[in-house]
Amino acid sequence: ILRHSSSTLSFREIERLVERMKSILFPGIFDLVGIGQASMRYHVTAQLDQLHSMLTEQIRLGICFFCTDEDQEQIPDSVECVERSRLKAIAFIDEIPHIRDLLLTDIRAAFEGDPAAKSEAEVILCYPSIKALLHHRIAHALYSLGIPIIPRIISEMAHSQTGIDIHPGASIAESFFIDHGTGVVIGETGVIGKHCRVYQGVTLGALSFPKDAQGNIVKNLPRHPVLEDNVIVYSGATILGRVTIGKGAVIGGNVWLTQDVPPGAKIVQQQSIPTQTTILGKAGA
Repeated sequence: ILRHSSSTLSFREIERLVERMKSILFPGIFDLVGIGQASMRYHVTAQLDQLHSMLTEQIRLGICFFCTDEDQEQIPDSVECVERSRLKAIAFIDEIPHIRDLLLTDIRAAFEGDPAAKSEAEVILCYPSIKALLHHRIAHALYSLGIPIIPRIISEMAHSQTGIDIHPGASIAESFFIDHGTGVVIGETGVIGKHCRVYQGVTLGALSFPKDAQGNIVKNLPRHPVLEDNVIVYSGATILGRVTIGKGAVIGGNVWLTQDVPPGAKIVQQQSIPTQTTILGKAGA
């Protein structure tokens, strides 16, 4: 639990929020009891009503968490703050169909991209990349509405469970597939286009940060890579800075990149391949 003056943010309550959102996004899959077609509308409506109340309160607490002591003494539970939180909760709920549409493309990309996948239900329930993206799609919608701290908590929940670290500010288009996933890092200002795929251990990070005259890091600058549509980045690759990887490019495993890559290019490590004579000589020895 995080406390600041009169505000209290509960990780457990935010976990409950995420579970409720999952039940709304995929009714009958994440629920403990079966849901028939006849009761589906009632179930989703009831869940949305409870989500609105819970989310309004957590948004209010998130806003209050960053209030000064003076602010909270003056307006600890102001009508203005509650109304602002309520409107943000409604704005998020309006985004739920779009979040679901994006997740459906991610699920399809994982199912079609992995020959080991037996069904889309298996992908939803078992794939760490889908868990990470489910959390990210929710967190990014909240982040885009200017809701403080809660998006980061939701992202870190998935990070701790999957080893996939996606900042809620990262912009990710449809049909994104993270194969295996462990160790993937995607920074706050990263942009990923449609139908991209990355493998385990990939970092889309930043270079050294610029500082102001007082020596403080300058924030809110675009500092992470842009992947255009249909880019593939293989395991262990590190791409740093505000560089653009062109449409259809392929980045090989363990490559280190700090510059733009043109569309359709294939970037691999430079390596020395021993001749057959050398190999045989070593074997004979």
